Amino acid sequence: MIHSSIQFVKIWSLAQISPLRYTFSMLSLTETFNLDACLANARQASRKLAKADRNKALLSIAEALEHFSTDIIQANAKDVAAERSKGTKEALVDRLTLNEARVKAMAEAVRLLVKLPDPLNRVLDGWQLDNRLQVRKVSVPFGVIGMIYESRPNVTVDAATLALKAGSSAVLRGSSNALNSNRVLVRIMRQAVEQSGLPIDAIQLIDSPERELVTELLTARGKVDLVIPRGGSSLIQHVVDNAKVPTIETGVGNCHVFVDETANLSDAKAIIINAKVQRPGVCNSAETLLVHKKVADAFLPEALQALTDLGVELFACEQSRQLFPTANLATDIDWETEYLDYKLAVKVVNSVDEAIEHITKYGTMHSESILTNSMENARKFQEEVDAAAVFVNASTRFTDGFVFGFGAEIGISTQKLHARGPMGLAEIVTYKYLIDGEGHIRP
Repeated sequence: MIHSSIQFVKIWSLAQISPLRYTFSMLSLTETFNLDACLANARQASRKLAKADRNKALLSIAEALEHFSTDIIQANAKDVAAERSKGTKEALVDRLTLNEARVKAMAEAVRLLVKLPDPLNRVLDGWQLDNRLQVRKVSVPFGVIGMIYESRPNVTVDAATLALKAGSSAVLRGSSNALNSNRVLVRIMRQAVEQSGLPIDAIQLIDSPERELVTELLTARGKVDLVIPRGGSSLIQHVVDNAKVPTIETGVGNCHVFVDETANLSDAKAIIINAKVQRPGVCNSAETLLVHKKVADAFLPEALQALTDLGVELFACEQSRQLFPTANLATDIDWETEYLDYKLAVKVVNSVDEAIEHITKYGTMHSESILTNSMENARKFQEEVDAAAVFVNASTRFTDGFVFGFGAEIGISTQKLHARGPMGLAEIVTYKYLIDGEGHIRP
């Protein structure tokens, strides 16, 4: 457990006060993190959240993040430097990096979350039975939500604040390469929550890089109500193989952009550049470009040159390489790879049906896009492509809870049960039935 060496006093909104300084009392080499105690504390804290002023705590968190931005960025710089020293590719370093603008954006996302309606105690349905029993279906918290995620420290804030708004305690397990960043972020949020009058253990960090704790969390049946993994294919597979608690799979995005024969080629060029280059290290970036054979000659040379000029390495089919010979020859591995990097697979297809077949075979049911001026092809693509988000004439980069108006997201689900696509508040609450009678007995 992490403890602060000073009391966290709410003075961060006063410009004349310099930022508070603090040190960390980290786990020593002889200490081990006690997950059972962490989950027990999270359960205890969760019982007090549903009726508490959670918006007050969220505003406190937002203010604290901005006030301590220097401390956050300094801690993050250690993580970034360590990754660069390992030779980590720059797109993944970018996922890890925090700066003044990104910290401010995190705080603003928390403030937007405050403005969203309370997801709890909503009557989702209600009716009266023939025997006059009154039945209501009402939204309630999950209780304890575990979050396992990789690299991106902004997820620490998104996950914690969404869970808090939804009335649940958050138990966070980020990746070891962001441990310095996550320690600072969680400390700030915990103390802000406590200052607002809520239980400090509503937000907790699994403060250890030990991988065994991930499996322990996934098998803590009865102690955690929901676990959400957010990361690459190896993490998701580990969850699928080991989880004994309810989970929602998120994250893996082998996303495609298909340029149809009727597409506006100027728009198509701008869209594929945005989908690949704007932030290549995130799960909604494009990994494969599919192009109809009838526009390949007119589209591919210029578009692929533009991508190459922006530092994108291309892995192309034989037909594509005839039009752009400097591209690497693609293999089956390229069609199924989520690069998360300045890399793109390229394939010429004969029809919209072939594009759909390719996506069906290699896609991960995340985000897919068709660029077309044919209403028939647009509707066919949207109806037949099995993915959480299917776009027409738009970049796949728009699959995002914040963009969709959810305030923030706890992940993008690629499964079909309970939650699919960007998961906001509505997906991280459950419900129960409330039944009112008047001395009823069942005959």
